[in-house]
Amino acid sequence: MTQSRQPASRAFDLQGHRGARGLWPENTLAGFARTLALGVSTFELDCAVTREGVAVVSHDPQLNPDHTRDTQGRFLESAGPRICTLDCADLQQYDVGRIRPGTALAAEFPDQRAVDGERIPRLAELFMLMSQLSDSSVRFNIEAKLFPLQPELTLAPEPFVRALVEAIQSTGFESRSTIQSFDWRVLRIVQELDPGIATGALTDQQPGDDTVLGDQSGPSPWLGGLDIHDCQGSVPRLAKASGAVNWSPHYLDLSGALVREAQDLGLQVIPWTVNDPGDMRRIVSWDVDGMITDRPDFLRAVLQELGIGVPQPVAGAVAAARD
Repeated sequence: MTQSRQPASRAFDLQGHRGARGLWPENTLAGFARTLALGVSTFELDCAVTREGVAVVSHDPQLNPDHTRDTQGRFLESAGPRICTLDCADLQQYDVGRIRPGTALAAEFPDQRAVDGERIPRLAELFMLMSQLSDSSVRFNIEAKLFPLQPELTLAPEPFVRALVEAIQSTGFESRSTIQSFDWRVLRIVQELDPGIATGALTDQQPGDDTVLGDQSGPSPWLGGLDIHDCQGSVPRLAKASGAVNWSPHYLDLSGALVREAQDLGLQVIPWTVNDPGDMRRIVSWDVDGMITDRPDFLRAVLQELGIGVPQPVAGAVAAARD
């Protein structure tokens, strides 16, 4: 059995990706409630912003036909409207509680249990649900989904980020929230608007999805003007320069040496998105500070196997979501 060197007193940040999309519909109130009843320390979730400037919980800038149905219960035939062109009332017409059968998404998450009737929630609704659970200390790792190479998909960075910050401030969740993004313009704007909200630097160096672009001259358009060549080619140094508290790399980009380098710089290391128990054991052995996963049930089992404490389930979470 692989043993972690992580001290028993150090809490491991078990983050449920999009709630826990391997188990329940992603980024839905029903999914978050069931994930809390399972036991996680942090919800990882994604946000878009509507036409009237309201932060809503959605990974996709457009309605996704793989899990979106219309008022007649029919799955969309293709990508739907951009969320930034719709009002909150428009979004309530769509049901996002079930994966479309026969899709690659359905094959990837065969254990996901449908919850029909789930709508795209406002971020404030999620905070209000958590406020009903006085014994809940769950945190929120909120990804701002902006696309510097496709700016037409969303509102501009400043009004987008302002909507997120205002939703957090209006519900008093600043100390329990982190805003993360692959688009590091977001991090700078958050730091200017409310330094009390932590920021997280997301990176991806996988082929076809590279946001760091260390093999090109000049800065990547994803990094808010920062350039890895000014950081001795080091992604941890680059993340530190962003002002972020957390560095969240693609798990395949990570190594034990990079974890140590980042932690020596004062960063917490929370890789994404790790779903295989073997990968979980290997990465936990590097003493990462946490992990983002679609299967928090698998990660809980791995942590318990390694003698690392896991978050307590929250009684009443599912019932609160139904009220």
